[in-house]
Amino acid sequence: MSIVLGPNRYGKAESRVVRIYRDDARHEIRDINVSTALRGDFAGAHLFGDQSKVLPTDSQKQTAYAFAKEKGIVSIEEYGTTLASHLVDTVEHVDSARVEIEEFAWQRVLVDGAEHDHTWLRSGQEVRTAAVTVTGRGDARATTVIAGFKDLVILKSTGSEFAGFYEDPYTVLEPTHDRIMATSLVAQWRFTAAPADWNDRYAAVKQLLVSTFAQLHSLALQQTLYEMGRAVLEAFEDIVEIRFSAPNKHHFLYNLEPFGVENNNEVFNADDRPYGLIQASVLRDDVAAAPPEAWDSYTGLV
Repeated sequence: MSIVLGPNRYGKAESRVVRIYRDDARHEIRDINVSTALRGDFAGAHLFGDQSKVLPTDSQKQTAYAFAKEKGIVSIEEYGTTLASHLVDTVEHVDSARVEIEEFAWQRVLVDGAEHDHTWLRSGQEVRTAAVTVTGRGDARATTVIAGFKDLVILKSTGSEFAGFYEDPYTVLEPTHDRIMATSLVAQWRFTAAPADWNDRYAAVKQLLVSTFAQLHSLALQQTLYEMGRAVLEAFEDIVEIRFSAPNKHHFLYNLEPFGVENNNEVFNADDRPYGLIQASVLRDDVAAAPPEAWDSYTGLV
């Protein structure tokens, strides 16, 4: 029996980069969390402690900060593509580079009813994400961009059922035809081409996902995720796959009978654990699969 080194990668995780644009009196802010990971000819570092082919993770961090100034952050997808391409093109022994980015939103403080030019409050309903994988050079270059978000908490008070499920000797759950449905949604979608504007496309996809969740009469969270994904793929031809991770944020009807109080689906106990976890992907069947590392991200989507 022989023992060999398996797949490996290394990089710098979670560099917190804040870019302030001071081009005029009204400042702008972009606040991101950047992680890089490199794959390539690094077996010597593992097998013999030979670092001659290893670009330090500190150098990757320094590049992320420098590029925030030199290249700017118009969108996290564009910034991530620029950074990943640079690492592949300039580091001799790198075969592929992956850049994962989270973006944190800010809103301007109001002073006497007007937006202040250089003061903000943390805001945002979700954390926007991007994962860019660049492999190869020249004509062999392949770039995969996956955009998305996490921590989007969404709830509907009716229009959701869960009934007709399989039962075994340990099933005690009662079917329901009118329940609260809530989740903290993770969604990621894969592009085959860059849209005209990454920021506009992000806003449009998010709005379509949210409106589909709201309007669909749901027979299960699984059905809702599929219909949300289908709506996105039908609307945008350059998106070929979308993946979801959706924990059920359970709301259980609270028993008020001991107090002689009627509870007509009005008072609930919000229970955070344990919870059902639903994960699904929706894709076009005529498009080649992305390389496995394209989905190998912090979101936990399989």
